[in-house]
This record gives sequence, C-alpha cells and structure tokens, in this order.
Amino acid sequence: MKYRKFGNLGWNVSEIGFGAWAIGGSWGPQGDPDSMAALHCAVDSGVNFIDTAEGYGNGHSEQLIGKFLKARSEEIFVATKTPPMSGPWPPSPYCRWEDRYSERYLRENVEQRLRQLNVETIDLLQLHTWTRAWNRDPKPLEILQKLKQEGKIRAVGISTPEHDQNCAIDLMRMGIIDSLQVIYNIFEQEPAAELLPVAEEHGVAIVVRVVFDEGVLTGKYTKDYQFPAGDFRNDYFAGDRLARAVARVDRIKSSLGEGARNMPETALGFALAHPAVSTVIAGTRNLEQAAANAAVSDLPALDEATLKTLHPHNWRRAFWYGGK
Repeated sequence: MKYRKFGNLGWNVSEIGFGAWAIGGSWGPQGDPDSMAALHCAVDSGVNFIDTAEGYGNGHSEQLIGKFLKARSEEIFVATKTPPMSGPWPPSPYCRWEDRYSERYLRENVEQRLRQLNVETIDLLQLHTWTRAWNRDPKPLEILQKLKQEGKIRAVGISTPEHDQNCAIDLMRMGIIDSLQVIYNIFEQEPAAELLPVAEEHGVAIVVRVVFDEGVLTGKYTKDYQFPAGDFRNDYFAGDRLARAVARVDRIKSSLGEGARNMPETALGFALAHPAVSTVIAGTRNLEQAAANAAVSDLPALDEATLKTLHPHNWRRAFWYGGK
C-alpha cells in the first residue's frame, strides 16, 4: 500500500480508502459478519482511511466501524458526515444556513457521531452537502472550526453536492476547510479543470468518491442488470440510464484494447493519477472487494498513453439530467 499526504494536516493516509456506505445498507442484502471481514481485510492490506456517514444505515455503518476500531491497534483515520436538517437535497439557493446547519444542531449531531463511532475525537467531520449560496457567510464551517479548537474534531471538510462540485473552490481559497470529498472518475472529469489544481495549490486534501460510478465502471453490469429491491441504484440507474452507462463502459474497454487492466483497476488508477488526490474511498462490502481494491495500490501508475485514451470518455451528463 502506498500512502499520501492528507492536505496540510500531516497525516499519511492510504491512497486506497474504505468507502463504508454499503456496510450500512441501501446496496442490497448485507450481513454484519461480511462487513467486519471486509474491514479487517482492508486494514490488514494497509488501508488506514475509512469514510462513513450518519446516513449510511441511519448510523449502522458508524456503529460497525466503532466496534471494529476497538479490535485494532493501528492508527486508522475515520471520516464521517453530518447531513443538513430537513429540507431540499442539495440545499437550494434560498435555504438559510441557520435552518440547515445551526450551531445547536451541529453540536448535537457531532456528539451523536462521537457516540456512534465510540471515539473521543472525530478525525474528519464533513458536511454531507453544501450550496454556494452560503459561501459569502460560511458560518457552519466556522462553527466546525470552533469544535475543532475544542477537541471534538480534528479536521473539517465538505462532501460536494453532485450538481455543483465547484461550489467549494472559494472555500478552499479562504482556508476554512481541510478537505473536500468529490466525485471524480472516468465519466466525471470536470474537477481536473480547476477544483483539483486549486486544492493542490492550497493544501486541501481531496477524498475521491464514486470512483466506480456506483458500480458501472467496474464493468460488471449488463444493460438488463437487476438490482435488489430497496437498492438505491434502482433510482440512480432509472429508465435508460443503466443501458447508456453500460454502452459507454463498453466503449472504454474497446478503446483500451487487449491486454489492458480490468475495469476496476483502470477506474481506480485513473483517479489516483492526479497528484491532488489524497485517497480514493472505493465502496467495499466484502472481503474479496477489500483485497482487490487494496491490491491496486501495488500496481504501477497508469501511463500517460492510457490516461490520454481515457480523457475523451468524459461524460457531460450533468448528473443524469434528462438529455441523452
């Protein structure tokens, strides 16, 4: 496993992290023994960064991670996320921060996160979404900075809203966030234009999520693939979305040609190729996935020719807007 600097914080984190949404639920049937086996395998393979959230099984993912941490002696960095109070997701331009991330709410929620994880300090607390409407008065982040000074959290971050990832660029320049969690993959390459260079310039750690585009970039889906009842991917790939995505994955495979790495290795390698990236939190739900994801770190970096082949597969779909 290779390790990278986590922004300006002085942490050395595994470049492959553990995405812990699936172990909380919403990705089809999931047993806790499989989840714990996946966590142990990942850390045994050198992973030391785990990302979770309140919303992953209404805290179940956090609870599992809290139990897991008690069984390990290694230094493991855990990031979690606080959602906004009830309202539109992502927040609209008309939402007031006071109604979504008030100080009282944030303080109570952080205490809940501490209890769920069974830790005294949260390594990284991320707001689970944001709107650039608050950039002129980013009080929720200032509140989190106070909690940082009080020792409740060690670092402050944001997980970007899917439709407007660039909304946090000004915040990075202002120096009030330590990290940014973004969607960056073979289909979603827009962060390379400005977001990633600004993060690198200002020492803001980048946590890459959705590297497999909810699984389709692993190449395992067909256009007729059936997801289990209750699986969020039934909505994500609603209508003709899955067929369109699978067709594009087939084009990627064709452009890479014979002898290329498999799609999971290629997808992870693409995200890791950018120097601004600190860690890629690959979604993991079982031992086999944990081992395979971690093993990618031991492979050579993707060469420039492969990266150039992947660049034209940038898909400007604006997160599933209606256009084809």
